[in-house]
Amino acid sequence: MQFQLEEKLSNDPVEMRSVFCDTLMELAGQNRDIMVLDADLMGAMGTKPFAKAFPEQTVDCGIQEANMMGVAAGLSAAGKIPFAHTFAPFATRRACDQIFVSGAYAKLNVKIVGSDPGITAALNGGTHMPFEDMGIMRGIPTMTVLEPVDTVMLRDLMRQIAGVYGMHYMRLVRKTTVRVFRDGATFDIGKAVPLREGTDVTIIASGFCVAEALKAAAALQEQGVSACVLNIFTWKPIDAQAVIAAAAQTGAVVTAENHNIINGLGSAVCEVLCQNQPAPLEMVGVHDEFGEVGPVDYLADRFGLTAPYIVEAAKKAIARKAR
Repeated sequence: MQFQLEEKLSNDPVEMRSVFCDTLMELAGQNRDIMVLDADLMGAMGTKPFAKAFPEQTVDCGIQEANMMGVAAGLSAAGKIPFAHTFAPFATRRACDQIFVSGAYAKLNVKIVGSDPGITAALNGGTHMPFEDMGIMRGIPTMTVLEPVDTVMLRDLMRQIAGVYGMHYMRLVRKTTVRVFRDGATFDIGKAVPLREGTDVTIIASGFCVAEALKAAAALQEQGVSACVLNIFTWKPIDAQAVIAAAAQTGAVVTAENHNIINGLGSAVCEVLCQNQPAPLEMVGVHDEFGEVGPVDYLADRFGLTAPYIVEAAKKAIARKAR
């Protein structure tokens, strides 16, 4: 793992879907076994250039997501490396049994990509707003579960999972994100990324909430509180040693996720802490609710996912430390 943080957080002018398509084209040019499957969303996901450049490596399965996972499993059984995309609720809720039985149980090699995670579904509303997708996939044996932070991490993770046999689920923002890492950064799947050192509280964040965690840590510093920030982008297998070490160092933990706190990142961190390093923990995330229509900024505040909520959670966790 080698990386540097951007000196200043700012919106990336390049959309995630653009990097997704570009990287797929790079991979497909190197390996003719790479296949791209979609459920009638190639326009929305920006992968039409891939279909034009590699028509024999493209399958648009139409609006039949469960069948698409079966097709992906069949292609894997024939030696291909399928990347199967649709919106995250349909990639997980709707197609769960096919992923479980046809993919994971059969020990195949399918890369499942669910786009528009959590509040980034925005104006598509509650039916398309997955707050449970990572939890569903985390419960499937052998599944590796990932959430890239920005375009830099996305490119590196795609290159890695294309070359690693097994079942992978990656939730992916389609449009722009805050740029956290500099170009050329590399990451180790299954290893947390330490973003900031601290001694009073640990903030463990993923995806959309990483930039908010860094803002929260800066705000806490102004108030005399030293916050460690960890990016756990691999929810499964989680980096238990990094969680244990950070909790031992600071004695208090906050998790921040664009997901239901039930069976999400907070739950995964709790499992590690309860068994190894008990510490007060506060969860920032969606508290067992359905999504709703709205722009991302509104929804981030509506569901309490922004820096001020992380700051308050950190103060609560610190106040609960053993005296």
